[in-house]
Amino acid sequence: MCTGLRRLLIGLPVLVLLLAMAAGLGTIMPQPFFAPSEAGGEVARRILVLSNPIHTDIAIPVDAESLARFPFLAASGVPVDDPAARWMVFGRGGRTFYLETPTWADLKPLPLLRGLTLDRAVLHVDVLGALAEPSPTVQGFDIGPAAYARLLEEIAAGFATREGQVLPVPDVRYGQTDRFFEATGWFTALAGCNTWTARVLRAAGLRTGFWNPLPVSLAFSLKHFN
Repeated sequence: MCTGLRRLLIGLPVLVLLLAMAAGLGTIMPQPFFAPSEAGGEVARRILVLSNPIHTDIAIPVDAESLARFPFLAASGVPVDDPAARWMVFGRGGRTFYLETPTWADLKPLPLLRGLTLDRAVLHVDVLGALAEPSPTVQGFDIGPAAYARLLEEIAAGFATREGQVLPVPDVRYGQTDRFFEATGWFTALAGCNTWTARVLRAAGLRTGFWNPLPVSLAFSLKHFN
């Protein structure tokens, strides 16, 4: 066996162990370390964190404030004005993997490799009707008006723009109610969809783990630090 391959076989388990340790520490170390103080007695807004085994989304109510903050959604074909729409759902991911893998049956090597290394980022927006709470895949939180406004701003900051206009990804969608948009920045597995979710939630005054690369670690930290 050549020396390079031997080093790779030795180093790979060590790297996996180090990442697992980092994820564990990142889960139990809160960010911010101390709970922020928020004014009490205000009308709360309900927000949701939706999760599956590898990905999380943030759901916000379809209300006057969210409709005013994201007026381009209806114009881009997202039916936020449908009477049955109750939630706007936002998620961030790697462009290649997100666009080409609507289901596990569509998984291919190249999109997976891009998702694990470096890729451009996109935002995925969908609308949903009523959601049952509590649920193993749904966590709900009540936040005040100021925190809600910060959350909307943080989400909005993730949309890439050109000459002041958002950039829908043409001809790609999972169904009739969703749409992809070009996002700011890059995507890596170490700073992926779940770390974006955590960052947006922190902008709204919620506490997460210091590093939450997986939905299970984010769900744990949200439950124990809020």
